[in-house]
Amino acid sequence: MDSDKEEFLKEFGEDYGYPNGPKTIDEIRATEFKRLDGLVYLDHAGATLYSELQMEAIFKDLATNVYGNPHSQSDSSSATSDMVREARQQVLDYFNASPKDYKCIFTSGATAALKLVGEAFPWSCQSSFMYTMENHNSVLGIREYALSQGAAAFAVDIEDSVHHGVSRGTVKPFRVSQHQIQRRNDARIRGNESAGDVYNLFAFPSECNFTGLRFSLDLVKIIKEDSERILEGSQLSNGRWMVLIDAAKGSATQTLDLSKHHADFVVISFYKLFGYPTGLGALIARNDAAKLLKKTYFSGGTVAASIADTDFVKRRDGIEELFEDGTASFLSIASIRHGFNILNSVTISSISRHTTSITTYVRKMLLALRHENGASVCTIYGKDSLKVCHGWGPIVSFNLRRPDGSWFGYQEVEKLASLSGIQLRTGCFCNPGACAKYLCLSHSDLLSNIEAGHVCWDDYDVVNGKPTGAVRVSFGYMSTYEDAKKFVDFVRSSFVSLPNQTGHGYHLRKGFGNGVSAGSVYLKSLTIYPIKSCGGFSAASWPLSTSGLRYDREWLLESLTGEILTQKKVPEMSLISTSIDLHQGIMSVESPRCKERLQINFSSDSYTGSIEQFDIHGRRYEGQGYNNKINTWFSQAVGRPCCLLRRSMSNYDFSLNKTRSMGRCRDGQSTLNFANEAQFLLISKESVSDLNDRLSSNAKKGAFGVPVQITPMRFRPNLVISGGEPYAEDRWKNLKIGGKRFTSLGGCNRCQMINLVHEAGQVEKSNEPLATLASYRRVKGKILFGILLRFETSDEEEPETDSWLQVGQEIHPNSF
Repeated sequence: MDSDKEEFLKEFGEDYGYPNGPKTIDEIRATEFKRLDGLVYLDHAGATLYSELQMEAIFKDLATNVYGNPHSQSDSSSATSDMVREARQQVLDYFNASPKDYKCIFTSGATAALKLVGEAFPWSCQSSFMYTMENHNSVLGIREYALSQGAAAFAVDIEDSVHHGVSRGTVKPFRVSQHQIQRRNDARIRGNESAGDVYNLFAFPSECNFTGLRFSLDLVKIIKEDSERILEGSQLSNGRWMVLIDAAKGSATQTLDLSKHHADFVVISFYKLFGYPTGLGALIARNDAAKLLKKTYFSGGTVAASIADTDFVKRRDGIEELFEDGTASFLSIASIRHGFNILNSVTISSISRHTTSITTYVRKMLLALRHENGASVCTIYGKDSLKVCHGWGPIVSFNLRRPDGSWFGYQEVEKLASLSGIQLRTGCFCNPGACAKYLCLSHSDLLSNIEAGHVCWDDYDVVNGKPTGAVRVSFGYMSTYEDAKKFVDFVRSSFVSLPNQTGHGYHLRKGFGNGVSAGSVYLKSLTIYPIKSCGGFSAASWPLSTSGLRYDREWLLESLTGEILTQKKVPEMSLISTSIDLHQGIMSVESPRCKERLQINFSSDSYTGSIEQFDIHGRRYEGQGYNNKINTWFSQAVGRPCCLLRRSMSNYDFSLNKTRSMGRCRDGQSTLNFANEAQFLLISKESVSDLNDRLSSNAKKGAFGVPVQITPMRFRPNLVISGGEPYAEDRWKNLKIGGKRFTSLGGCNRCQMINLVHEAGQVEKSNEPLATLASYRRVKGKILFGILLRFETSDEEEPETDSWLQVGQEIHPNSF
């Protein structure tokens, strides 16, 4: 055992690893999570992992028992009904809820349970929907039902109370800070509606999925019994308050005792608890609260009797039967008892202590990180001083800073973590309120980001100098110290600037020289890629056009849903080879999945005549479609339905919003075919050789696995040059090739696509060479290799007929 783990165990040994359980954490990982070998999974707040032992038990159960549709009286149906009844009781037992007080209603997930409450709640014009800023989007969605019925809706922050008030003999240690009140319709109070008939709803998470903050469950009693004092006499406090707890995240590592905290509604998703099954959740509802819900729709299973041709329906009396539309997902329900058996075997209290020890260690280590200038590396979100905070769940949400105080983008962290075998989560985690609150994003910041094009799950991680989201790591009952240690070491090695450090992610050629001697650099190869993301072909010479090399990325493949296909999602596209006969005007296409070679005549009648408009990286294009024969060939080649489109030469591709600075396209001035960023990509043979030396060195050190050597074609360049020093191209502002002028647009940001390996007709993924490039070619979130170019034409030139590039031509950097 190394000294670091010994120190960890000195501090956390009593809580870490289930020392008094049937299995230690090391035994659990070795026998039940063998598939995690070499992988660090840190997104348990998103979805925890199922145990292999759990899945074996589920399979044995389903393989040996016959479960029929429960809406019948057969033996198999009765067996299902008994099993479902036992599963409901197991859920109630987990939350220490008596069936006399609560019912378990199965839904398709926590979101469906929240939707059920929102649409069936007895809203009125006097009702209020109050919710903490830290709620998930699925909770915020209830607001739509409230507002549509004329109710008020408002967010609140739960804060420490400066003057502790006394309420019914108990100390009130916190207060509610109210945000603006929202109303969609004029609230007109019905004449026969008294305050006693008004029902309000307060929603909060047992654990914030952004920060891990665990709210005090005393909120249930305080809101239900003392809302008038909490809301400082506001009219919004009139009527009866009911409380909803989103326990989807919190209940995986901490119990929610409903015998002590009498919440009206609790929602859960089982995959958050024990990984499987997905698509199944539950609404745990107090009996008196459930009876107030006004359900409109009826379905199979929810009615005792109905008449088809007249307005008559008699609904079932049972609460579960009334709200579970259609046939329950009974095979999934059969699976949950095996998940509960796993949790119960280690106990939820031990899980809480185990995950807390790991989380505390990670928080401590991250906060201690310092750059060489003493600047703090990590900002962790959340406030430890809040009395409303009832501890912290196994979540650490943070962002990282450079020595100068600027932010590392969370996409950079996620990208590098993936290369290191670490799976984590970035963004706002579907929690916009907590994201804005803890990142200090004002309404104007949020609206400005949206207007600039920022939406959920995009790549815009830092806008106007501020992060738009965060990095989150979260732990489950099967997480280990080794997982946490590898993550902390990754952050330290990838983002901390240390004294006497050389080449830490910033090895770029700088200065004023060209890095070449006169006549020493020449064009070694030319490659054209007619179909975006498919294989290209080399030529000894090739004509230029206003959009780059003629025919380069002039075609693309589109799915039937309108998605542009690329190798990132469809690696099989790399197996499609292309060639073009300029004299005949024919493109030939081949694939190992297709017996016949496909030939496409540029001037034939194979077009369908249809014109389609679509957007790629902030530019709008028009594309011409092809007939079914051609589309069928490509569908077979890539293994999914798709169609071929050719860029229409008559269209006027343009930026969707020329004022935006966030688009990926680097070349906003010239005409592009379907290239992502620029007309040309240039790669240096010497730079590739230097990379290969580093790959070999890393392999010998055991840093990045087995040795791998790559060719320039791994990067899909149009131009490969030879001569000069490695990375001399970093300094070039412009260059001439055979008298033709090109402007450098800067380095090319590399992605996982360069890690695809094509061998024997198969496509495999690896971490190289991107992992090695990330160790010495990182600049502000980008991993740069090669440069992007724009072809400069003059009014006198006729690029379609007069301009050619030829292998062997000399290259003159910074020559104009």
